[in-house]
Order: sequence, then C-alpha cells, then structure tokens
Amino acid sequence: MKELTHMSRSGKVKMVDVGMKPVVRREAVAVGKIYLQAKTLELIRKNDITKGNVLTTAQIAGIQAAKKTSELIPLCHGLSLSAIDIDFLLLKAKRSGGGGFKITARVQITAQTGVEMEALCAVSVAALTIYDMCKGVDKKMRISDIKLLSKRKYEN
Repeated sequence: MKELTHMSRSGKVKMVDVGMKPVVRREAVAVGKIYLQAKTLELIRKNDITKGNVLTTAQIAGIQAAKKTSELIPLCHGLSLSAIDIDFLLLKAKRSGGGGFKITARVQITAQTGVEMEALCAVSVAALTIYDMCKGVDKKMRISDIKLLSKRKYEN
C-alpha cells in the first residue's frame, strides 16, 4: 500500500509538492445522483420552483464549486481550470413514483496535478443546490452515489 502523500514522516499534515511534476493536460469525470418525487420533477420541468430555474442554478453552483475547491478542501492546490462541464440526465421514475437526475461533471486542466477533487466538488454542490432549491416542496430527496468515474492524463 502506498504511503499517505499529505502527511510528513513525522505525522504532520502537508500539501504535496507537485513542483517537479510535468505540466500535462488532465481530465477528471465525477458523477452523482439525486432522487426526487415525481411532483418535484414536474415542477422543475415546468420551471415552477419558486426559487428559480433549478438546473441552471445547480449548473452554475457546480462550476463555482469546482473553481473554489481549494478553499473548501484544505490540502488541495489552487488551480486555474481550463474547462468545466456539468450535465444533468433525467433518471426514469421507479415503482416508487419518483425519479431524479444523474449529475456529471467533467473538469479539465493543463497543470502538474489532477482535478479529481474539483470534479467531485462540482457534482456534490450541484446536487446540494438542487436539494436546497426543492426542499420546500420535497422532504424525501436523496443524494447518492457520488464517485469519481475517471481521471486521465494526456501525455505530450
């Protein structure tokens, strides 16, 4: 098993030194799901949630979260991201009558370190924003399955 990279030999927390790593194009994709009642999904579809356009607001919130990840996660490097895409896929209703959204965040950078945390943060905050905007009409929402789907380095 590898050693923890954010801890010195003496046990002190540290930020990893990436200064000697090569600058390469990198990408990370994260996904997550939010489940809502059918009534809530219909309100979102009609743009009848009183706080405003749910998916546009969640998309902007996810983008902001990716950009501010280093302010939220103490040992993340502050990064200048190249691209952030956040998509929502409608999940079909199950027998329980509800459905939801699969949220996908794709974050890209040309740098010495990856963007996994930025992609995960984007998905998490997008889901939390949907939750916040719909909590007045849906007490049964559930966020689940947030995970890193892939990370890639594009060697020169």
